[in-house]
Amino acid sequence: MIWDDILLPFNQLLEPKTKYSEEQLVVLLNGQNNDAFNYLYDHYSGALFTIITQIVPDKDTAGDVLQEVFINIWKKINTYDAAKGRLFTWMLNIARNAAIDKIRSRGYRDTQRNQPLPDGENSSMPVSSNPSVSDVGLKKLLTKLNGESRKLIDLSYFQGYTHEEIAKILGIPVGTVKTRIRTAIIQLRSMIQ
Repeated sequence: MIWDDILLPFNQLLEPKTKYSEEQLVVLLNGQNNDAFNYLYDHYSGALFTIITQIVPDKDTAGDVLQEVFINIWKKINTYDAAKGRLFTWMLNIARNAAIDKIRSRGYRDTQRNQPLPDGENSSMPVSSNPSVSDVGLKKLLTKLNGESRKLIDLSYFQGYTHEEIAKILGIPVGTVKTRIRTAIIQLRSMIQ
């Protein structure tokens, strides 16, 4: 029984110091509680960083975006509405939007244009800074779509282009872009179900 006396304090050290329910976490964050924010960062930064790096492949830039995301979460936590969805989903949308804003920014695009090609790369081959579809786990589903639908989904959701930008790139009307993207999403939904 002496082992129980020794192991009990040791086991308590191994347990996380604080566990918050989502509701408690939101209340504490609304009160600008630093411990709750540290807990939030410790438990969610890895997942959000993964989402960001699927859009912004440069790890340093993705790290900067992650910091901006947590600053936005800290400042905008009062806009979170539990009736509209879970806290993680709300944070994921902030992260995704920040990453898309970053790759759309003129400064980021200029930086990407000025990157030297790695040694041994064929300069006639296009260099893609976008994540592969397999990183997101949809490769198998997207291969079932026709080429045009795949291209539209890639431009819109993985590269972050607006409908207007896609229309210019492909030389088709904006309404056609919207309709074809909507059709592709419906096809993907039916494949998932």
